[in-house]
Amino acid sequence: MLDKRKDGRAVVDAEQPNSEIISLKLKKMEKDQEFVEYVVKALVDTPKAVKANRTIDERGVLITLDVDSKDMGMIIGREGATAKAIRTLLRVVGAKNNARVNLKINEPEGSQRGERREEKKSIDDVVNDINV
Repeated sequence: MLDKRKDGRAVVDAEQPNSEIISLKLKKMEKDQEFVEYVVKALVDTPKAVKANRTIDERGVLITLDVDSKDMGMIIGREGATAKAIRTLLRVVGAKNNARVNLKINEPEGSQRGERREEKKSIDDVVNDINV
């Protein structure tokens, strides 16, 4: 039998079958996938194209995200800031469930990367470029 304590944590009876415990953990762990889908669908213009697949291996949980090619820039964000924020929040969700969770964002077919900007010059380089 499964009881809950006041703090919301489950207390497992020693006589409870292992399969029931495992299924409870799996239900709880799928929340990370639901979380990613919820956040990403709120950010993109075509939420129907958002797909998150969840795999488990010896290194932890890997969530693979597929989005429409037009929405890729919104998910990555400027200098990767949005993707980094999603990954950080996802790790917090994973830590709450005692799991290591990583996010892989697949580049959709037909997406076009913008040309990389030139690296920012240092002050010394700018001063040296000035012709006096």
